[in-house]
Amino acid sequence: MGRQATSEETLSHRVGVQGEEVATRYLVEHGFEILHRNWRSGRYELDIVARRDETLHIVEVKCRRAGSLTRPEEAMTEAKFRAIFRAAEHYLAYYQLDLETQFDLIAVEYTSDSRCCIRYIPDAVTPHW
Repeated sequence: MGRQATSEETLSHRVGVQGEEVATRYLVEHGFEILHRNWRSGRYELDIVARRDETLHIVEVKCRRAGSLTRPEEAMTEAKFRAIFRAAEHYLAYYQLDLETQFDLIAVEYTSDSRCCIRYIPDAVTPHW
């Protein structure tokens, strides 16, 4: 039998799910077409895959509660970027897409009164295909 999630893990998961909802709404309101949310294939995973004009946007969503030790943007490590690149390569091959691809980040911070601050960072990282 697996271990049970702690209340902190459960809260963190809820914050993440809420953050992806907020990020999706933000993208739609700004003219993006959402192709996939939480796309998975084997070990590959992408938070949001969207399209605007002729550009495919691979969007990583990072959430934190205000006052956390680190800002959401700081959670994007080199290893995380590499994993996203590999997943994006797999996604493009799987769907046989030949589109300009951009890697974006949406940082979501929640305040103690449940408001959120959204920061959209286009071209958060440039791939070295």
